[in-house]
Amino acid sequence: MHNGSCLCGAVKIAVSVALPQPNACHCTACRKQTGHYGASVDLPRSAVRVTGEDHVRWYQSSDKVRRGFCDICGSTLFWDPVHHDWTAIAMGVFDGPTDTSLSLHIFVAEKGDYYAIADGLPQNER
Repeated sequence: MHNGSCLCGAVKIAVSVALPQPNACHCTACRKQTGHYGASVDLPRSAVRVTGEDHVRWYQSSDKVRRGFCDICGSTLFWDPVHHDWTAIAMGVFDGPTDTSLSLHIFVAEKGDYYAIADGLPQNER
């Protein structure tokens, strides 16, 4: 079980499965939402329990994706593809060790010019 919360603790999550390897997304939308790049892990919705859902607000950032955040502290929580049975949870939400590590970088064609990716992981342009 992996537990986590937003910065203020109003929204809590519990994940009932082992976390797969997350990715780091460098797209413009993720950078604007998080203030840097976004690291998240894709999980089946059935494996995620959320308490405090009344504090989750959704922003429909495209026809295919909505982004969830806490309405009190503004913490980035979810990246949710509305037509799939999974959701992505921001890695910063998790408390304690996650027992996983980044697997790849995506949308590096849109990355900011103020940093370099030098960890040796695969990099996808999109």
